[in-house]
Amino acid sequence: MAVGLQVVGLLLGVVSWCLQSSCTSSQVWKVRSQAESVSSSQWQFEGLWMSCAATSMGSIQCIKFKTVLGLPVHLQACRALMILSLLVGLASIIVSVLGLKCTKIGRTSEHVKEQIALAGGILFILSGVFTLIAVSWYAARVIHDFYDTLYGGVRFELGTGLYLGWAASCLAILGGSMLCCSCRRTSPAPPSPRQFSYNFTKTSQGQNIYRAAPASNSGSSKAYV
Repeated sequence: MAVGLQVVGLLLGVVSWCLQSSCTSSQVWKVRSQAESVSSSQWQFEGLWMSCAATSMGSIQCIKFKTVLGLPVHLQACRALMILSLLVGLASIIVSVLGLKCTKIGRTSEHVKEQIALAGGILFILSGVFTLIAVSWYAARVIHDFYDTLYGGVRFELGTGLYLGWAASCLAILGGSMLCCSCRRTSPAPPSPRQFSYNFTKTSQGQNIYRAAPASNSGSSKAYV
């Protein structure tokens, strides 16, 4: 059961990392609203790295953002979060593979492998959270500008890149949770009972006295009375 959870969790994590890569490189994070377009044969869409325009004839022209410091704060933050999620996701894949029960790495014990798999699951969850924050922040900004009556720029709507990001974050969190659940809690072994030997002495008044003595090195469990 634990092996199946680990394998399924790892597969979900790999799929989520692929979706995160597609989301990061996608140029369709937001699309110009058709309600404001003069002609329905032209489309304008933007991503994290460039702005593109397409026509019904099939021609697409993209222009990269020429500055970094001049970009909006939320766009710079989304770039950083998506790159960070990709790096963390790649690290989580490597760590999770090393922590699978079906992989053999030297003389690594089962307890150590469970800890490695747990670390991989936590990294998957962090990667999904980073992606979720980035796409949700970007979507909130697009929706705010769309409904702001004082906004004088071009109004955009949500693009397919954001939906890819939401799907990737859900799969990453789900896969990481399955990896974490596959690591069962092992209770420590109870301490072995202490062994005593007894020395018998008899006083001059006829009283019997028993004194506990430390256990011998041989580990004998016999008691002498």
